[in-house]
Amino acid sequence: MSVQSAAADVDVDLRQLFASLGRNWLRILVFVLVVTGLAFVAASFATRHYKAQTQVEIAPRESVYTRPASSNPDSDKPILDEQGVATQVQIISSNEILKQVAQKLGLSRLPEFDETIDMSSLSRVLILLGLKNDPMDVPADERVLKKMREKLNVYGVEKTRIIAIEFSSEDPKLAAAIPDAIAAAYIAGQGAAKSESNTAAADFLAPEIADLSKQVRDAEAKVAAYRSQSDLLMGGNNSTLATQQLAELSTELSRVRANRAAAEGTAESVRKALQNGGSLDSLPEVLSSDLIQRLRERQVELRANIADLSTTLLDNHPRIRAAKSQLADLDAQIRSEAQKIMKGLAMQADAAKARESQLVADVNTLKAASAQAGEQQVGLDALQRDAAAKRQQLELYLTNYREAASRQDRNYIPVDARIASPASVPAEPYFPKVGPIVGAAAAASLLLAAVFTLLRELFSGRAMRPARGARFEPIDEVMMPPAAYQEPSTRLETAVATERANRTADVSWPETVTETPARPRPAAEFEPVATAEPVAEPEPLAKSEPLTKSEPVAELEPMAVPEPVEVRRPRSVLGEIDVEKAAEKLIASGAARAIFVSPEGDEAAASAVLVAREVSDAGLRVLLLDLTASGAASRPMLDSGLFPGITNLLASQAQFSDVIHGDLYSDCHVIPVGTADPVRAMRAADRLPIIMQSLTTAYDLVVVECGPADAQGISRLGGEATEVFLSMLEADDEVTQAAVKLIESGYPDLTLVTPLGHEPPGNPVPGRRSAA
Repeated sequence: MSVQSAAADVDVDLRQLFASLGRNWLRILVFVLVVTGLAFVAASFATRHYKAQTQVEIAPRESVYTRPASSNPDSDKPILDEQGVATQVQIISSNEILKQVAQKLGLSRLPEFDETIDMSSLSRVLILLGLKNDPMDVPADERVLKKMREKLNVYGVEKTRIIAIEFSSEDPKLAAAIPDAIAAAYIAGQGAAKSESNTAAADFLAPEIADLSKQVRDAEAKVAAYRSQSDLLMGGNNSTLATQQLAELSTELSRVRANRAAAEGTAESVRKALQNGGSLDSLPEVLSSDLIQRLRERQVELRANIADLSTTLLDNHPRIRAAKSQLADLDAQIRSEAQKIMKGLAMQADAAKARESQLVADVNTLKAASAQAGEQQVGLDALQRDAAAKRQQLELYLTNYREAASRQDRNYIPVDARIASPASVPAEPYFPKVGPIVGAAAAASLLLAAVFTLLRELFSGRAMRPARGARFEPIDEVMMPPAAYQEPSTRLETAVATERANRTADVSWPETVTETPARPRPAAEFEPVATAEPVAEPEPLAKSEPLTKSEPVAELEPMAVPEPVEVRRPRSVLGEIDVEKAAEKLIASGAARAIFVSPEGDEAAASAVLVAREVSDAGLRVLLLDLTASGAASRPMLDSGLFPGITNLLASQAQFSDVIHGDLYSDCHVIPVGTADPVRAMRAADRLPIIMQSLTTAYDLVVVECGPADAQGISRLGGEATEVFLSMLEADDEVTQAAVKLIESGYPDLTLVTPLGHEPPGNPVPGRRSAA
């Protein structure tokens, strides 16, 4: 990402900008007073408009005493949703109602509703020139309706069944009369619609009732004739006689069958008891016989006598034998009576069986008759249903006709609407409101005047000030003899040429590095040299001896030499620049990437750190990427080497947000070496161009410290707007050879930079520690 030159960066001085409002207060005040006065005059002479409102409630008007008897008790509660209210709004604002009101109140004779009545001369001229439509081309009714619609507003009140009718007019009485007339016309129209519907219903019901009466008579006659022809005599429970008799015989047959079964069972029990010699005391029929009961009592007495006699007499005693003989006779009599009972039961069973046979024959006969009667009943039921339906419809029509006829005769048609709140004559106009109009004009004019003043101050440039870091402190100029000057680039090229001469002859040199003659050095590039003795006063320069390439310098007066001061900054040997010059070059060139190579090791890596901090202090977003093996560049900025960094990012162990850290001593950001395995991280070295592209998108400048790398090592880091620097501490052969190799490998614009002599700024960033 490229940046603009720092010399062109400016900020808005808000204090100076808003101070312009105070300087121009009189002009602003005059403008506000003029606009406010014009608004007051316009509002005072504007035509007054009055507005009135009439409210119509949509509710049932039918009384509980006059409600039709056949109607639903809840029919007086109409459900009006939003669509229903919107429908009534459209009916109220329909052309028919508006025409009735306009005709009733004579609105076509008022200039307010018909502009053709009192047309101004200007309007007539515009019509003649074709700049305005001729209102005479439109019918008078249409002109009046158009004006009424412009002044009319009909809407439904939210969450209610009330419709508001608003109308505005220049006449306050007319503003109240028109909405009342519209509401009255709407209610009258609704009543007329109901009356018309009631009359239409009565006219429809009269002939229908006559036709239905004749149809009912014919249907009932058919029912009676069919019943007599089919001999369908009706019995109880609304059933035919045959069906009723069949039900009774079925009941009797069931009873007879039950008696027969009971008699046969009892007779069989008695027979088994007699045949087996068993006791007859357990049989209910035997026990219920009075004779057998007396015989049983006699047996009990004889047994008691025998028992008494047995105590004093033997078994062969005549008295005992006579008693036993009587006891045997009693047993025979009991069995004889039991046989009689058995025969009686058998005869009873035979009689029940015969009765059963007779009933079965009768039931079969009635089944056939009932089946025939059922078939005939189907036809009879169809005729009866037809007659009943026609009779019910006739009764309903008669009821409705009587109600419709009574309402028509009495002219009682309640309308489901009423005027809830009639309009009142407005006492004050709703337009124009002088106070709000004047206040709005004053506020708007004040705002416009303030905005205009601020924009004028902003565009004039008086409210601008240089941005932070856009200006640099001037460098003190020290007059030196021109012969002692050798341009940095010339000295670097001279060293390169010397190094080339010492190397083998088969080395191919890039054409971009050439020998150039010495040029006069600008005064700004001279630097003070440490000395222990006073410097002799320089001789004045002639006017023809320039100090720069293009600007002649006037004759200088001899100047006094200050006391000798020992300066820390070392003398330039290979044309290297200091940290401040390197930062200025990056800002001025708009570089997006700055690659630092330190052939002397970790100590020379301080140049990248110091340059990054200088550019960051100038207001740019700067990030330093540490690619050294030992983390020499990032460790002084973070006071630790245990933070995740570029190796973690390459090894896919962290994200950008995890590896970017803040410098403890400036606003610069840092990506340290990291804690991942370097071997594993270097396997993903192909991702470095992608990472660099992402970082240059997010930051204004990305500073990369590569350590003692060669041209091949930094090839993945380059891109558009890239500057390559070589950090040096001493001008030895190692630095010279590294510079020559980089120039030969395609980096002819190599810049040497040294961290020696750099002093931290006097006012460090608040809240941070100072680190040199």
